[in-house]
Amino acid sequence: MKKYPAILSIVAAVLTAFSLSTTAQTNIVTVTNVVSILVTNVVTVTNVVDATPAPAPAPAPPAAMEMAVKYPWASSVSAGLTLTRGNSHTLLYSGSIATDRKTPDNEFSLGASGAYGSQDSVENVNNYSGFAQWNHLFSERFYAYARVDAMRDVIADLDYRFNLGPGVGYYLIKQTNTTLAVEAGVGYQNEHLGDEYNSFATARLAERFEHKFSDRARFWQNAEFLPQVDKLQNYAINFEIGLEASITKTFGLKTFLDDNYQSEPAANHYRNDVKLISGVSYKF
Repeated sequence: MKKYPAILSIVAAVLTAFSLSTTAQTNIVTVTNVVSILVTNVVTVTNVVDATPAPAPAPAPPAAMEMAVKYPWASSVSAGLTLTRGNSHTLLYSGSIATDRKTPDNEFSLGASGAYGSQDSVENVNNYSGFAQWNHLFSERFYAYARVDAMRDVIADLDYRFNLGPGVGYYLIKQTNTTLAVEAGVGYQNEHLGDEYNSFATARLAERFEHKFSDRARFWQNAEFLPQVDKLQNYAINFEIGLEASITKTFGLKTFLDDNYQSEPAANHYRNDVKLISGVSYKF
């Protein structure tokens, strides 16, 4: 009988070990399931990585750069030469440069010109002029402007003449190929004419016309009247009319007439100076 307790103890130990063994296997299965779940989660994370959004588009160019591209400066240079030999001996050089830019709110125009000539080796033409004008549009047709002019004519004994001032303008015609504008303003003139230095207030009445027959041909005409405010009999009239035709996209032929009238010129000088100039032009 003493052997049975020992046997029972052995049997109980075996059952306990088997039970523990069974519990360990169950735990291993549980761990395996956990590992399977972790792998599935990793795959899910990988899918999230694949869904990375596309790079953001490049920023738009600055407004100033876009404005410069859309409304560029249009410029041109022209030059002319007249030469005769034989019974007459004359020489005349002429040149000009002009540039302008138009935007919905502002218009800018600048220009300069000059001419030099001689006859029988005696100087008979020597003049230079330039201007700058800024127009600010309040509507499609109405605008205010600021303008400055400078002129020198050695033959007319005009050492210098400056005129600057503000004004208003209006487009009577503003179409794609045709424009007609009228302007009115005031100014201040300073000049050295002959032996006199003069400074006085002026008024200004002007008109500008341009018609483009096509992309290769245009006609223009400008005129302005500048009287002295407190002495209306002293005035100047500047008039220009011309025609330009393109030979290529950049080169063309240009002919224009330039007339400057001064009611009170320097002593022993004519009131009127007229130039008819033909030459080639280059646009850029």
